[in-house]
Amino acid sequence: MVEKTYNVLFLCTGNSARSQMAECLLNELGGDRFRAFSAGSHPSGEVHPLALELLRRRHHDVKNLRSKNWSEFASGNAPEMDFVITVCDQAAGEVCPVWPGQPMTAHWGLIDPAAAKGSKTEQQRLFANVYRELRDRLKIFTSLPMDQLDRRTLLDRVRAMGVHENGDSG
Repeated sequence: MVEKTYNVLFLCTGNSARSQMAECLLNELGGDRFRAFSAGSHPSGEVHPLALELLRRRHHDVKNLRSKNWSEFASGNAPEMDFVITVCDQAAGEVCPVWPGQPMTAHWGLIDPAAAKGSKTEQQRLFANVYRELRDRLKIFTSLPMDQLDRRTLLDRVRAMGVHENGDSG
């Protein structure tokens, strides 16, 4: 029996760093089980150079990454999403479009490495930390027995991945 491919949309305001890294990571970690996309409510128009540098250094394919508006995924021509995950607090607080297909939604708040100040080394360190956190969450996400969990349990587990040990979701 062929297993379902799950479509996942990662949202952030600028769609330049966190959501781009999540898209790239899930497309590699998820194999044929997942197809990842990313978008922003107010896309910056480019993928952050330090995000691209980090992804290339980790041997990810970045040729198809581009900054996209979330309206691309709210149209009738867009792939139907199974999950929509916000990775920044600002996007989580915005009124999102109505997504076709009633996808499960979750918030995995992460610090914005694109807003980092300091030396290039300090900024690179922050990008690397966010990358590791996304990779760790996505390894757990891809290991979930999707076809064995009811919708409520699956949603609870995906949402729990965004909650830090102190109980905060950001």
